[in-house]
Amino acid sequence: MLRETVRDFAEKELMPLAAQLDKEHRFPAEQVKKMGGLGLLAMDVPEKYKGAGLDYLAYSIAVEEISRGCASTGVIVSVNNSLYLGPILKFGSEEQKHQWIAPFTSGEKIGCFALSEPGNGSDAGAASTVARLDGDEWVLNGTKAWITNAWDASATVVFATTDKSLKHKGISAFLVPMPTPGLSLGKKEDKLGIRASSTANLIFEDCRIPKANLLGQPGMGFKIAMQTLDGGRIGIASQALGIAQAALDCAVDYAEKRMAFGSPITKLQAVQFKLADMAVALEGARLLTWRAAMLKDNGKPFTKPVLLAVTPRRSWACCPPWSSPEFSTGCNQGERGCCSWLAPSSGLSAQLL
Repeated sequence: MLRETVRDFAEKELMPLAAQLDKEHRFPAEQVKKMGGLGLLAMDVPEKYKGAGLDYLAYSIAVEEISRGCASTGVIVSVNNSLYLGPILKFGSEEQKHQWIAPFTSGEKIGCFALSEPGNGSDAGAASTVARLDGDEWVLNGTKAWITNAWDASATVVFATTDKSLKHKGISAFLVPMPTPGLSLGKKEDKLGIRASSTANLIFEDCRIPKANLLGQPGMGFKIAMQTLDGGRIGIASQALGIAQAALDCAVDYAEKRMAFGSPITKLQAVQFKLADMAVALEGARLLTWRAAMLKDNGKPFTKPVLLAVTPRRSWACCPPWSSPEFSTGCNQGERGCCSWLAPSSGLSAQLL
């Protein structure tokens, strides 16, 4: 039921616009609000915080179907669910949950996750952004890089060093509203793909936030980041599944229409083998992803399973179906090609994994 509902939405609301949104770097605001109405922006959030009250398996299925229609929209949904709402739901106080979760479930607002930095990537133990306590306020200084949803977000979870002497145990997490004095945005990155989702730097210059905006306890930032990234990998793996499924659908459709020697090329055994290999790889990756999601839902360790789930996607995303000569002629040529947004999006998805 869920899969059919989300697939129907994606085919009607996202697929017809995906290539244009990607080309114009345009945030799908209207579609995001509609997804909020369907409960897709806060899927595992309890209903008392205005979430859908579902589980991570449902979330994985939904992200795959959304990404099958538009990879950019898939990553917007994934970040808001797992990277922004996820850590607040798990580590936030009751007051923080009502303040920072409930307004971000309807699609009117979305959040982002600020961990990566220009000099250390996603190494949560090496944050050069610093936060110092000044009376009843935290003062943040530093730069966060490659932040998904940066230009469209209304809040962010930020990781900063509060005690350098403790190394990774001296990192804390903070909730920062956007916009706010002392926080500016860098230019939008001109990415290879997934361009309807903005990516930019967050620059903190004496950015002051209330003391109550500390997420969890001081020094818990590294733990919060690591556990959040595990859940985030389920979302990104699901996004890659959706891109791969769309690519396979595109390849099959083209192969059925492409005539050679008086017949569709699907009659050629070599093409059949390639399509079969793609389908097998996709189903295997899907089952690995679902296993990781179900382990998380049952409160069992899922770090290793989720890493196993994302590993096949790296090679899959870098070798989309039209990379073989059988599918390159006409399938993805020009802006009107059925897969015009898939090739760059699959490459970028591999980087996210």
